[in-house]
Amino acid sequence: MTKSILHLGLAAALLTSLASPVLAAEPSVLGSEGAWTAFGGTDPKECWAVSPPKSSKNTDAEGNPKEVTRSDIRLYIAYRPGQNGEVSFQGGYPFAPDSTVDVTIGSNSFKLFTEGENAWTGSPDEDAKLISALRAGTDAVFKARSSRGTHTADTFSLSGITAMTNKAKESCK
Repeated sequence: MTKSILHLGLAAALLTSLASPVLAAEPSVLGSEGAWTAFGGTDPKECWAVSPPKSSKNTDAEGNPKEVTRSDIRLYIAYRPGQNGEVSFQGGYPFAPDSTVDVTIGSNSFKLFTEGENAWTGSPDEDAKLISALRAGTDAVFKARSSRGTHTADTFSLSGITAMTNKAKESCK
């Protein structure tokens, strides 16, 4: 199977299962590179780069592997006209109340606040710092805890993130 067919398959899967920042209008695929795909919507105008994790590890409180069922796990960077990017993480389960998601990219670390199944930085300045680290990194690990006490570690490849965040940002000026 060629790389472009794989990207089209990923794009189709993301379009059908996407719990994206926007669902008001049917999004269009802007491009795909590495582990990332860029989408754009027109009503409202918003574009985003998105990736599923390359691996996920689920453990109990003692660190023992645990079988769990999770819905879609995604890392998004959204752009709107006149705004810089906004990072959001969809964990695929309800996060523990008042918990945070710990993000590690190389020697950089960040904390995201949680609500339901989603997490954000909480400020444009933190978004800018996190996006810069993501674009400079190789992998990002998102560690969190579910409302049932499961500990998760989702690793995202950052291959293609720069090209796709550039594409999303340019498309939503």
